[in-house]
Amino acid sequence: MSNDEIKELIQLVIESGIAELEIERGEDRVRIRRTLEPKQEIAASADSKATTVVETGQPSATAPNASEHVVKSPIVGTYYESPKPGDPPFVKVGDAVEPGQVMCIIESMKLMNEIECEIAGTVVAKLMETGRPVEYGEALFAIRPH
Repeated sequence: MSNDEIKELIQLVIESGIAELEIERGEDRVRIRRTLEPKQEIAASADSKATTVVETGQPSATAPNASEHVVKSPIVGTYYESPKPGDPPFVKVGDAVEPGQVMCIIESMKLMNEIECEIAGTVVAKLMETGRPVEYGEALFAIRPH
């Protein structure tokens, strides 16, 4: 598999939003995995038995700092920022939030799970796009405590 083919696969993963892609052709095998944290790309070698692992990421414009609380996904599923399409989001950057306030919904196994705020503060970053799959423990929001 050539480097150009691998670059095309990486672009496909980024554009489609899928979390992981693995392709095997003969003795060549490539796995591309997306994470929130940017990772290094490991270049493919010319050896036909080489295995290449490439991880790509899309860091947020505002990465949370140490003084901010990060709300993480408690389950695997699909992230939604509003109760239904067309409705305003539960929270926006700059909104004040209180413990127990619904911040988003994660759909898992056809169940809509409301994710509630754990602390009082101000939303400083939304780290997820609506309709995107989320993993357990993946960062959803950054909150500056009051």
